[in-house]
Amino acid sequence: MTTREARGLAAKENDEDTIAAYLQHNPDFFERHQALLLRLRVPHARGGSTISLVERQIEVLREKHAALEGKLAELVGVARGNDVIAEKLHTFTRKLLRARTRAEAVAQIEASLREDFDAFHGGVLMLIGEYPDLAPQRFVRTVAADDAGLKSFETLFASGKPRCGQARDTQREFLFGQDANDIGSVALVPLLSPAGPLGVLALGSTDRDRFHPGMSTEFLARMADLIADSLAPRPLA
Repeated sequence: MTTREARGLAAKENDEDTIAAYLQHNPDFFERHQALLLRLRVPHARGGSTISLVERQIEVLREKHAALEGKLAELVGVARGNDVIAEKLHTFTRKLLRARTRAEAVAQIEASLREDFDAFHGGVLMLIGEYPDLAPQRFVRTVAADDAGLKSFETLFASGKPRCGQARDTQREFLFGQDANDIGSVALVPLLSPAGPLGVLALGSTDRDRFHPGMSTEFLARMADLIADSLAPRPLA
């Protein structure tokens, strides 16, 4: 490239920068020069032909409109899903309010896991300590406070927040026993009281993507609060 050609290229780039800056500071330019607007041509987004700038603007608006419609549909889907969960949580709360003793509360929790949350083989309520008033339940088990298996849940108790995603093999085996190999993803919810950990609510799924780190855990945290309150000392059944 000769020096003259290089100078010409630099001048062209400077001219384009000047034009771009002018248009940016004068957004009403094409309103004053509408005839020029109709003559401008730009490449078509989906082919090699050209279209007018106005047509391109309409195309861009249509694309934005389609994107907004998709986002709105996604938000509506999330809202409907939240409504379903909220209704289940409402039913769960009413069941706990009807319980007169701790044993009845635990029985209602077990029934709700089975009937309302479809936890036929993926739900466990693990309680720490002695509960002589509790009858054996399908989804409820108790462990001693000094059980070595609780060591793997210390981080969960320290955070005080639900955790979703993959669980360690030792945690799955400790919680789900013979069903551990069928569990693809879990939601682990710590049950806490001012005196310390009360236990863990574990929801499991065979679907590896059912519970994932990016999902909302607000409803799980509320459920944990309800369960923890229902486990407060009550008269023996």
